[in-house]
Amino acid sequence: MVVMAAKKACGILSKSMFEEVQRWGCMKQTGVSLRYMMEFGSVPTERNLLIAAQFLHKELPIRIARRAIELETLPYGLSEKPAVLKVRDWYLDSFRDMRSFPEIKGTNDEKEFTQMIKAIKVRHNNVVPMMALGVQQLKKELGPKIVHEDLDEIHQFLDRFYMSRIGIRMLIGQHVELHNPNPPPHCVGYIHTKMSPVEVAQNASDDARAICLREYGSAPVVNIYGDPNFTFPYVPTHLQLMVFELVKNSLRAVQERHMDSDRVSPPVRIIVADGIEDVTIKVSDEGGGIARSGLPKIFTYLYSTARNPLDEDSDLGTGEAVIMAGYGYGLPISRLYARYFGGDLQIISMEGYGTDAYLHLSRLGDSQEPLP
Repeated sequence: MVVMAAKKACGILSKSMFEEVQRWGCMKQTGVSLRYMMEFGSVPTERNLLIAAQFLHKELPIRIARRAIELETLPYGLSEKPAVLKVRDWYLDSFRDMRSFPEIKGTNDEKEFTQMIKAIKVRHNNVVPMMALGVQQLKKELGPKIVHEDLDEIHQFLDRFYMSRIGIRMLIGQHVELHNPNPPPHCVGYIHTKMSPVEVAQNASDDARAICLREYGSAPVVNIYGDPNFTFPYVPTHLQLMVFELVKNSLRAVQERHMDSDRVSPPVRIIVADGIEDVTIKVSDEGGGIARSGLPKIFTYLYSTARNPLDEDSDLGTGEAVIMAGYGYGLPISRLYARYFGGDLQIISMEGYGTDAYLHLSRLGDSQEPLP
């Protein structure tokens, strides 16, 4: 009898929870620009932090609810895959945490709220590999019947889903970082007001070369051209992630193409150009290029030329080991990071020679977040 009552209570709870999620999911999202985050955060007074926390208290449940609803209604039975159900539960738990937090009235409330959203961010750390696992479970089940065109719907969902995740993590991370009593010079939360793209490109290249060395025993040289003193406001962690991904792909292509040659591998070149509207970073390699028929596939989440490090048995609790070629998410996710602040990523290839990746970053910082 008790079990029945508990089940019933659970059912009622989930029904009211379901209605609450639906209600919040219908509300309008509010986008924030890089410039606004920078100007607002440059004076992190108690009053400003309070205003920001009150905004997030209302904004985050809307964004989280939208994703939770979408996770319930995916095509081809993707919603039922164990990995996707796990992600959905993380979103529902976070929605519940946000909604059960009382109105934020003073500094103590704000501090508690900041700890709570910090915990939410940690809870969602493994969303990307976990969703990748869900898609992989689906691919396994559908087998050779799977057609890339059919998966368009899943691809569009993942674009929206990951773009929204970038936004949620940026807003939480920015707010948490504004509490840092000793911020690094020129930093406003996650934003570096005087970021040198040449310096970030150098760091990203060093990291990528270290991995290439570990994997292959040698690594092509990376040459960087551009003014090291040129700076503009941006989020260094985002740029690091994007350049790292591009350089890693180039190193791998060059390494694999020239592995059996006695000649020295050709270098990977990075050029940083500073325009009025955009800062553009070009990563060029002589790694043999990609066939034109293969180009549309490189931005899908279901295509990777490399072995998949995430299998059913892998333990996601451990630290995320970076390897030379991942589960094929690097490029599409890098493009979302570029687009998040109004930029873009384009890949131009010459089959038989090499590939040029153009990473455009908006200098103006005026564009609103894209809100899927």
